[in-house]
Amino acid sequence: MRLISIMLMNTADETLCLAAAGGDRAAFATLIGRHYDRIHGLAWRLTGSKAEAEDLAQDICAALPSKLRGWRAEARFTTWLYRVVVNAAHDQRRRQATRARAANGWGDWELARQDEIAVQAEAQDWLMTAMARLSPELRDTVALTLGEEMTQAEAGAVLGVSEGTIAWRMSEVKKRLRAMAAEEAK
Repeated sequence: MRLISIMLMNTADETLCLAAAGGDRAAFATLIGRHYDRIHGLAWRLTGSKAEAEDLAQDICAALPSKLRGWRAEARFTTWLYRVVVNAAHDQRRRQATRARAANGWGDWELARQDEIAVQAEAQDWLMTAMARLSPELRDTVALTLGEEMTQAEAGAVLGVSEGTIAWRMSEVKKRLRAMAAEEAK
């Protein structure tokens, strides 16, 4: 059994993915072991919250066996995995926005709860606050290029946009962060 485990550790992600899609639990466990930190790290950068990132990473890992069956090997496994994480974060944002809209108008209790959430959000460090003020597209771009240290071409592949769009987004992020810093300095 240990020999199989050692052999799996040296197996390419793409091979493990195909085996896991076919029901190979050891291959799936090896993939998760190899990439969980990457999934969690990107989830944390996309959500800005450790607790949300942990929940999101666990949800992704739970859904991954069925998602692997849809992997077509058109891109590297890690590129596909990043896309899964980005999509899951987008879905989570949409669910949260829907819940927030549904919660509006629940009276004083809900207003007090929303005020408490706002106070807690303001207590985060400056970078996380600044990141939260960026659009989801800019936040996703920063999370991939800076947080995951991807090239602009790699980030473009994950997000489904051109390398030029990633370059423009990064330029826009720098401009907006400078403006936020200048505004706070006043």
